[in-house]
Amino acid sequence: MPDERVTGSVRAHGAARSTTPDGTSERAGPESWLGVTALSLGVFAFVMAEFLPASLLPRISADLDVSTGAAGQAVSVTAFAGAASALFISVVLPRADRRRVMMGLTLLATASNVAVAIAPDLLVLLVARLLLGVALGGFWAMSTAVAAQLVRAEHLGRALTIINSGVALATVAAVPLGTYLGDVWGWRWVFVMAAGVALIALLAQALTLPSVRPGAESSLRALGAVLRSRVVVAGLVSILLVFAGHFGGFTYIRPATEAVSDLDAGAFAVLLLVFGATNLLGTLLAGPLADRSPRLGLFAFPVLLGTGMLVLFSGGSTAIVFVAAGLWGFGFGGVPTTVLSWGARTEPTRIEQVGGAIVTVANLAIAVGAGIGGILTDRVSATASLPLGAATCVAGGLLLTYLNRARADDRT
Repeated sequence: MPDERVTGSVRAHGAARSTTPDGTSERAGPESWLGVTALSLGVFAFVMAEFLPASLLPRISADLDVSTGAAGQAVSVTAFAGAASALFISVVLPRADRRRVMMGLTLLATASNVAVAIAPDLLVLLVARLLLGVALGGFWAMSTAVAAQLVRAEHLGRALTIINSGVALATVAAVPLGTYLGDVWGWRWVFVMAAGVALIALLAQALTLPSVRPGAESSLRALGAVLRSRVVVAGLVSILLVFAGHFGGFTYIRPATEAVSDLDAGAFAVLLLVFGATNLLGTLLAGPLADRSPRLGLFAFPVLLGTGMLVLFSGGSTAIVFVAAGLWGFGFGGVPTTVLSWGARTEPTRIEQVGGAIVTVANLAIAVGAGIGGILTDRVSATASLPLGAATCVAGGLLLTYLNRARADDRT
């Protein structure tokens, strides 16, 4: 599908953004890195709240007098609502100032956490978690487009690195933090804390985010144009493969690790810490790589991710298992930034729509990967999801690399 470019310029916080010949936007005024940091804090607050129930399910189920499985739907409804919100947020709010949209979504997340903290029954809790999903999906989908208005085009990868570092930190911190504070405070106060973190993020946005006009195309027609692009659709399939492959293995990393090693609970906790630390490192390196050599990032991170899964599958000594966790964590750490950067460069005039589609696919891939991984774990073996996940990750990375090259050739 031929690219449709925006001519002229867009005003954001008094600074002009003009369009370069290749279709990317060029910011003429000063960059707002404090605004980017505020977005990262918002993403941290959202993702932390998303994953908190994983460490609190027994306490939640006992307090509300429901089964653990029923309480676990607090995670599912958030993911599905996030998928829908990410895809349609730009359609529902086509003309709203993106600063107000981001602040409104953060306020919604704050209210959701408060509602969870005081929920008298499971129904109220699930409705509150659904609202969190709406806020999370919309915020994460919009963050790429907003970041593109805050920094120059050649710095977009770095901006996405800062934003996605919030995801990495929240992923590492949410489960152990929830477990510890749940024992000390009780699960309801943990969500009060989550509301407080979201409130701090809201204040940071109010102080640092400039007024940001919506993209030149923010209608249902623009979304349809993105979804009709063969390059975008193929890219979304690639992203689905990578995310589903990762979560198909990572959801069941504990039984897989126990099957190939003799790590006890304490050593496994250290293993997750290694995974989290290397995940953050991959996130930090992904931005500069996405700016300077996007094709290398699209290829290297999924391949390293798949390699880590295969090394764990092979088993062996404790050292090998930790190396596997390090490779796996580093590889996946770079994926969100590289794929969002690819989307922004592929559809530079429809960043909101392509970013929403990527976030939607990522949320759906979590459910798909966890479902297939569970079937393989139950019916084949504890490690069966690892080689399949590795294969899909590598296949997705190769396809994205090819699509990036083909897109570049089209522009020359």
